[in-house]
Amino acid sequence: MQRLAPLLLALALGACATPHAVSDPAQVGRFFNDGLFAPPSETVRAEDVFALSDEMRRYADEEIATQARVKGRQVALIDALHSAGALRLEYDTESTRNAAEAFAARSGNCLSLVIMTAAFAKQLGLLVDYQKVYVDDRFARIGDVYLSIGHVNLTLGRRTIDGIGGGHRVGSRARESDAMTVDFLPPSDLRSMRSRSLREEVVVAMFMNNRAVEALARGRVDDAYWWAREAIVQAPEFVTAHNTLGAIYLRHGKPGEAERVLAHVLRADPGNTQAMSNQIAALTALGRVEEAERLAARRDRLEPAPPFHHFNRGLAALQSGDARAARDEFAREVARDPDYHEFQFWLAIAYLSTGDRELARKHLALAAETSTTRRDRELYAAKLARIRAMH
Repeated sequence: MQRLAPLLLALALGACATPHAVSDPAQVGRFFNDGLFAPPSETVRAEDVFALSDEMRRYADEEIATQARVKGRQVALIDALHSAGALRLEYDTESTRNAAEAFAARSGNCLSLVIMTAAFAKQLGLLVDYQKVYVDDRFARIGDVYLSIGHVNLTLGRRTIDGIGGGHRVGSRARESDAMTVDFLPPSDLRSMRSRSLREEVVVAMFMNNRAVEALARGRVDDAYWWAREAIVQAPEFVTAHNTLGAIYLRHGKPGEAERVLAHVLRADPGNTQAMSNQIAALTALGRVEEAERLAARRDRLEPAPPFHHFNRGLAALQSGDARAARDEFAREVARDPDYHEFQFWLAIAYLSTGDRELARKHLALAAETSTTRRDRELYAAKLARIRAMH
């Protein structure tokens, strides 16, 4: 029944799974058990998510505002985000940052960059609307924590305070448009994609959930609890955070607590295979084996070839010394998601093991190209240099 390593979570490198209605949001506190966890090692506050640093205020008031007199505030902000001579932002999924942290690092994942952009937009007096974008399912992992990745962007509307003509500056060279979408995916990836509006509280919950997942993956279970708890407080309808809380209880050795919150997730979202996998682990730990088996059968019908299925088979084949079988399994995973760097990397390793250095070099280059952190890019670049030297 344990098809993957024990925990399956949703990470908002852009966004997370669709929020679902909760029968009684006022009662969400019944899933909390603060006494099981040590106090957090860092501050967990919703007001810090969009807070501007002094440096950000200066940049907004001096750099962006100067350009806004000519271009309009929306265009000036978008130019600051995307122009090579301005912020020079770098896409980096190492961790989820709040607005001030993303600005200081000049980098972040999609959610971090959306939050930073929204903070600037609010400082400039622009309306902000957040959207969940429905993209193809993407998955990643951090150690034995498997992640479902979604996407979010934002739209900048008319300025909330204008004073002249309801959002259009008189005498400026550019007319501020009614709405402009800011996205950190390449434009070709956004064609014909559906989206829906999100409350800002849900975006804050997504941020908190990301922090919880990242803390859990790094072994900081106590911190993970407080981040997940605050995510649920901010948006009780966001069942992704409840799944994360269930996984935290599992990792903390409290399957009874996990089972209660995961049962709630499955009542709200009956087809949630991530919650099913976590619930199977909880039921098994509680000795409720028949229930676990029934749930596993249902999950397998819904998802016969789960994420990382061929990847894990490929790793097992490599460990047993069958490089060709590993190559074929990794190739199947790459066919499902060619943009995940780890699949490309291990396919390169398999090709190297079979003596095909040219294809190993090709897929290692693809791993570097599709990697989403500076650390991984540097790692793959160094390995690629070694293969070229060998060649």
